[in-house]
Amino acid sequence: MRSIWKGHIRFSLVTIPVRMYNAIDSSEAIHFNQLHKEDGSPIGYEKKCKLCGKTVTNDEIVKGYQFEKDQYIVVESGDLEKIKLKTTRVVEIEGFVDRSEIQPTLYDAAYFAGPDGDVSVKTYAILRAALEESGKVGLGKVVLRDREEMVAIAPHKDGIIMFKLHYPREVRDIEDVPEIGKQPKVDESALKLAHNLIDTMTTSIDKIEMKDRYSDSLRELFDAKIQGREVITAVEREQPTIDIMAALKESIEQAKAQRKPMVKATGAKKEAEEEAVGKESAVKSRKRKSG
Repeated sequence: MRSIWKGHIRFSLVTIPVRMYNAIDSSEAIHFNQLHKEDGSPIGYEKKCKLCGKTVTNDEIVKGYQFEKDQYIVVESGDLEKIKLKTTRVVEIEGFVDRSEIQPTLYDAAYFAGPDGDVSVKTYAILRAALEESGKVGLGKVVLRDREEMVAIAPHKDGIIMFKLHYPREVRDIEDVPEIGKQPKVDESALKLAHNLIDTMTTSIDKIEMKDRYSDSLRELFDAKIQGREVITAVEREQPTIDIMAALKESIEQAKAQRKPMVKATGAKKEAEEEAVGKESAVKSRKRKSG
């Protein structure tokens, strides 16, 4: 695995040399290219002015910020240099908080942090263990590509993971979602059944199939086209709409049936099974003697 960044994690007077690695394998993502339908050649990107229609070169293009509809201010490179932040290559931890305090919508990209050389192995291991035992994550800032980013560092297996975070102002409020504030009073009977269903279906993440079936189907489609085979289309079945109470009850029964353990035969059932086994053995014995 190749590192993409080299620097330090610092909190108070403690400094730990680290290297950062992409936690996500972007090569697994499938990308499409635009092609000319007539000859199959790639489509290029031509930059044109929407007003005069002239094709422009990169040295004729400037950055602009739209402050009102069709109203822009031009931002020169010299303007950006004035506010450019110095890249210190330091993840400056400002404090430690409970992980539950970071709402899921704040998480953005994920990176693995590893020790940079033998000199940092000991302090790196101490920080990882302290984070794990305390249940805390470190919140801090780092300058990446001239921009200051909020980050969180947390223990992950035998190492440390760093999450780039969104700033709170970037995250929308769920209360703005239509109908959120109009939820009716919850039916207690239905709620009890829902709890029962959740308990019945409780499992561990390693038992859940986390497989990208769409990407797998795309790769099968590509292979079929390359090989000249016929592409078969799956027919989606329409799902019937049923009453919530009936759905919950049926779901619970199905979940219980799927988890029902094998029960050892007892009493009359056990005697019947033993008698059947005895008869089968006697028949086999007579056949051996006659043969």
